Amino acid sequence: MDLMQSILESAKKDKKKIILAEGEERRNLIAAHKILKEGIADLVLVGNEEKIKEYAKLLKIDISKAEIMDPQTSEKTEKYAEEFCELRKKKGMTMEKAQKMVRDPLYFATMALKNGDVDGMVSGAIHTTGDLLRPGLQIVKTAPGVKIVSGFFVMMVPDCEYGESGLLLFADCAVNPNPTAEELADIAITTAETAKKLCNLDPKVAMLSFSTMGSAKGELVEKVIKAVEIAKQERPDLDIDGELQLDAAIDIEVANLKAPMSNVAGKANVLVFPDLQTGNIGYKLVQRFAKAKAIGPICQGFAKPINDLSRGCSAEDIVHVVAMTVVQAQRGI
Repeated sequence: MDLMQSILESAKKDKKKIILAEGEERRNLIAAHKILKEGIADLVLVGNEEKIKEYAKLLKIDISKAEIMDPQTSEKTEKYAEEFCELRKKKGMTMEKAQKMVRDPLYFATMALKNGDVDGMVSGAIHTTGDLLRPGLQIVKTAPGVKIVSGFFVMMVPDCEYGESGLLLFADCAVNPNPTAEELADIAITTAETAKKLCNLDPKVAMLSFSTMGSAKGELVEKVIKAVEIAKQERPDLDIDGELQLDAAIDIEVANLKAPMSNVAGKANVLVFPDLQTGNIGYKLVQRFAKAKAIGPICQGFAKPINDLSRGCSAEDIVHVVAMTVVQAQRGI
């Protein structure tokens, strides 16, 4: 059984309620039909009930088991506005402004999550990552001990010897454009924990660079070296090493030449990229050239599960991210 199949089966065993903030969007509705039919999650769709039902009828799909919440008319809206105003009053929030903001689908969905009315949230098919993160950070905030929210992809590469038979986690490929050394260390630690809890991996975390163990110098390399030092100090129990070039991180023959003393080189199953440009380009190269399945971006570090979608996502991608969100809620990730 591959990882995604395992995630789907786990989701079905202990269903959680997931809110889809883009409930009027076509791919979300098609995904909702499959999720409900297969018993992957209970769903709340955010949007106008009449529009959603009419669109579902045109698509010839069944979403009758989904709950529909319209921020414009919901009995929850006023309560959410009051609580949001209280949460943000030190930032100058007024009740009038709060009432307007919680009618935005993403703010409404995030307040539903904060209140425990749902167990997880998924959005991003028609909204940017920033649109999703803003209410998440304002309302749900980060988990205890986590300094920064980041994003990762689960990469499943067919007929591949690297990682765990082609299974690797790539981070951060979605959230932080240019993390500091301290933030990079936190991303490495958080992704290692995610690899254990979500993917049942023994994480071997490679901090990537264009240098391997001092083979090159410069400010960019120094940031990664410092991040490795911080991560090892904070979590000496984790296998985190670097700086490593990609080939040294995943290929054992290259690792034996370039980094023979490393306990990660040649065996890495978690790749931490030095910035968002390299991470985003890297996962898309592997996805396209190696015909890999890229599941995500999955967010990590929030106090409750909030997940982003690529705006180029398919309905199947949404199904997979919802299943991941269910398992995150089950396992407290």
